[in-house]
Amino acid sequence: MGCQCRSNDELQQLVDEAKKYTSNGTVADYIPALEKANPGDLSVAIYYPDGKGYCAGDVSGKMTLQSISKVLTLALVLMEKGEDYVFSYVGKEPTGDPFNSIAKLETNKPSKPLNPMINAGALTVTHMIEGASVTERFERILHFIRELTQNPNIGFNEDVARSEYNTADLNRSLSYFLKQHHVINEDVEELIELYSKQCAIEMDSQDLARIGCVLAMNGKDLLTGRQIIPGDIARICKTFMVTCGMYNASGEFAINVGIPAKSGVSGGIMGAVPGKCGIGIYGAALDEKGNSVAGIKILEMMAKKYSLSMFNL
Repeated sequence: MGCQCRSNDELQQLVDEAKKYTSNGTVADYIPALEKANPGDLSVAIYYPDGKGYCAGDVSGKMTLQSISKVLTLALVLMEKGEDYVFSYVGKEPTGDPFNSIAKLETNKPSKPLNPMINAGALTVTHMIEGASVTERFERILHFIRELTQNPNIGFNEDVARSEYNTADLNRSLSYFLKQHHVINEDVEELIELYSKQCAIEMDSQDLARIGCVLAMNGKDLLTGRQIIPGDIARICKTFMVTCGMYNASGEFAINVGIPAKSGVSGGIMGAVPGKCGIGIYGAALDEKGNSVAGIKILEMMAKKYSLSMFNL
């Protein structure tokens, strides 16, 4: 049993095994555009710091980032605003509540979101992105993500963004609550538009694995030699991925897989194995917590096969 993947065929065997589990999940249906996804689609990519990469499954299939974008906007605002500012408005603690819950906002004093990986926290973080307009602020996010992937063609899915914007009443409620308590102070519709576009940024599993690798290597792209994210900020992001990255299944995932990871309701999962590699997965069928059923299964198999758990001695 080697510590590294050696071929696409090796990964394909894991995909074939994990694909059996896709029938145990369902695609996200509360955002109409996501409901069109094929629940049987499954792809995985692994990317190493030396530029070697392997992939298997439906690798041409694209996913929207959804909640995976929360990690990237957090990195961006920490770089622009600093830790003290960001964490004066959003906390650092995990929550056992669903990602779209308003409950803790009502019981916490002051009413700041518990962490940046739940929707209330992510909206607060997106609110901090600088710019004179939604377009300008969104371009900042896109530019950052293109830099992380070294892919200048990354854009967003307009149908998904529109669908999210039109069905975002719960996020509007969270935003108005945050505005009432002076956590945010902008026009709610503008924030929802920006957040909807952010979540609809689109890429394939190979792009996602490359971002994961930058985080895994403490924010550095070893191929270009560029420190894209400061090391301390990459560490903060990975810590949130461990404690909060898989919604309210994060503890179980840490035990069964043991790598920093962030999922999204499109079926994407980004993994960042510290010092080793990045992983990108797309599997549209979700479990009841909102995580890719087959995606988690394939990560469990990869963690065992390649000794990926950060908790291994």
